[in-house]
Amino acid sequence: MRPACAVVLALALLFSGCSLVPAYKRPDAPLAQHFDGAASTSLANTTPVRSEWWRAYQDPALNALVERSLQNNFSLASAVATVEEARGNAEKAGAPLYPSLTFGATFDRSHQGGAGGKKGSTGKSQSVFLEASYEVDFWGLNAANANAAMLLARASEFDRDTVALTLTASVANTYFQIQSLRRRVMLARTISTDAEHILQLLIAQKDAGVATELQIQQQRNALATFQANVPVLQQQLDQSLHSLAVLTGSAPEQMNVGDVQLSAIPIPAVRPNLPSSLLETRPDIRSKEATLQSANYSVGAARAAYFPTLLLTADGGLSSGSLSHFLTSPFASIATSLAAPIFDGGALHGQLHANQAAVTKGVADYRQTIVTALQDVEDSLTAAQQQQLAEASDQTAADAARQAATLAEAQYKFGTVDFLTVLDAQRTLYQAEDTLVQARLLRLQASVGLFRAFGGGFGVTDSAPQASPSSSQSNPGNS
Repeated sequence: MRPACAVVLALALLFSGCSLVPAYKRPDAPLAQHFDGAASTSLANTTPVRSEWWRAYQDPALNALVERSLQNNFSLASAVATVEEARGNAEKAGAPLYPSLTFGATFDRSHQGGAGGKKGSTGKSQSVFLEASYEVDFWGLNAANANAAMLLARASEFDRDTVALTLTASVANTYFQIQSLRRRVMLARTISTDAEHILQLLIAQKDAGVATELQIQQQRNALATFQANVPVLQQQLDQSLHSLAVLTGSAPEQMNVGDVQLSAIPIPAVRPNLPSSLLETRPDIRSKEATLQSANYSVGAARAAYFPTLLLTADGGLSSGSLSHFLTSPFASIATSLAAPIFDGGALHGQLHANQAAVTKGVADYRQTIVTALQDVEDSLTAAQQQQLAEASDQTAADAARQAATLAEAQYKFGTVDFLTVLDAQRTLYQAEDTLVQARLLRLQASVGLFRAFGGGFGVTDSAPQASPSSSQSNPGNS
């Protein structure tokens, strides 16, 4: 028996390095040399995309909210738990690469009655034993399954990073929106108050025979329009506060943040990376590639399933037939079993076909994610550049409207212009200041979009994939 076992073990060592996993090559992707939106961008005074990018806005309240969301957000907690679940599945998938060892014990008692009135006999036996088994991974089936599961766990880590990146960007955008809406609510209330004062002035002037009923009704219309904007903007502000509460894992009741002037928040110039860098910095792209690599290993596992499997078993222990000689007789055995599929109704072929299709799908998903990421960056670059130009124009318009309103009010008091001129100037000023606040918000959100589009430098997941327990199977190119 021992020579046969030696031969089996020698064959196991000879074939255990064989793998039927296809050689993996990263799929080609349509990557340009540079982004069109960054072609004329100067790198001077730019901020690199790195971990904790939100600190570039130099707002302690924002920093605290982001850290709070990373600790308490339930969607992120779910993503973290999904990672742990995937790691557990990977551990389970890697278990067949190791021998299994079980401990057992038995105690039997039997009684046989005697014939013809004779006294019967009672037999007893007891034993303890260890049983070991090991499936020799000739064709790399178990290693391929282990690596496939490990890479799925890896993909879930990148998915977690994507959730975290999206969360931090959402917190920053919502925070800036809250500050913008507060300013817009204040503007709406100010213009409403001014319109109310003018209405009272017109009523007094009408009594004196200076103003007309037409002017009064026109001002009533303007006042009602200004007043109607207040609850609409207040509703948006309240809803933004509620959204921020949910992002930070809190109940929306009594959620509040301090007041900050948007104009006091610096807007960092985000340093654009090369298109090829997205393959390593975008967690969504890395997740798709890890999923593709997992599918590639599954093809190798499906191929290996066509071939025979060899199972080695061994057990040994002690036994005895009486309590007076408790476990005094040693015993041991070793065996091998070989099983090969002959006919399965096409199940193996179907599995291989499905796994190959999963690879084809994975390639398409990977490329689609890349082109979507490229579009995301280009859109964000365009938004950052154009919103900067728009804000400059809106600032000029607001300054001019403010001067015009001041002049109109002064001239109206001296009777050199009519009331309609003042009314138009006030409406123009309100609209210009409101537009300027919105432009500032869009610029801030565009910069947040750039940090997110370039991957946020999140750094939660390192770049080196973990090797499976079988070093000979860790390379997809083994054959």
